[in-house]
Amino acid sequence: MNGLEVKDIHVEVEGKEILKGVNLTVSKGEVVALMGPNGSGKSTLAYAVMGHPNYAVTRGKILFKGKDITKLSPDKRARMGLFLSFQYPQEISGVSVSNFLRTAINSKLPKKMPVSEFIALLKENMKLLKVDDGFVKRYLNEGFSGGEKKRAEILQLAMLKPEMAILDETDSGLDITSMRIVAEGIKKVKSEDMGILLITHYQRFLNYIMPDRVIIMADGRIVKEGGHKLVEELEEKGYDEIVGSD
Repeated sequence: MNGLEVKDIHVEVEGKEILKGVNLTVSKGEVVALMGPNGSGKSTLAYAVMGHPNYAVTRGKILFKGKDITKLSPDKRARMGLFLSFQYPQEISGVSVSNFLRTAINSKLPKKMPVSEFIALLKENMKLLKVDDGFVKRYLNEGFSGGEKKRAEILQLAMLKPEMAILDETDSGLDITSMRIVAEGIKKVKSEDMGILLITHYQRFLNYIMPDRVIIMADGRIVKEGGHKLVEELEEKGYDEIVGSD
């Protein structure tokens, strides 16, 4: 498979089992929405796929582009083309958005990208996402609003062009206007060469970004899968009835 494949993974955090046998696939060019109530294991799955050391895979395996990456370090997974946007991005004082992006891009390349080429690429993506010059000169996430933090992550997504993007509640804490702006940014960046696992609580967000598949997780397991109609059903009935009906 040319995308991401999670096979029967069990994950423990501080000795407590959070994921209890999850199977999931995301192909290149596909948008898969992962939904579920708080504590269901959505973010745990994201961190486990990215290789966070505090999330121990005790059973099963994670494949990316057909290769077993279960024991690879996070930086090696990133260099292979995996990308994770955080629900709560960290502030990095003293490092501008543009310098951060240049360092991130150069870490993936066999040799450093010429400054002129980087600037041209940055301006192209800033125009695409309607980001002004002052934004990329600011220190990364320092003093940023919730919407600005999420726009910075979408700019990273546009610049790095990963093959598989895991977006962990990119819509969290956003008002309706910011949610629409972020959603439009994701739609502009996504392509047939990029798979997206979109973790979200909000049905409204999936009206802006129409997923190919919707997966519902509860208590560390995948409990239901379907198309966009599942989002409408969820909005009407809520998690308790949907999960209980399986």
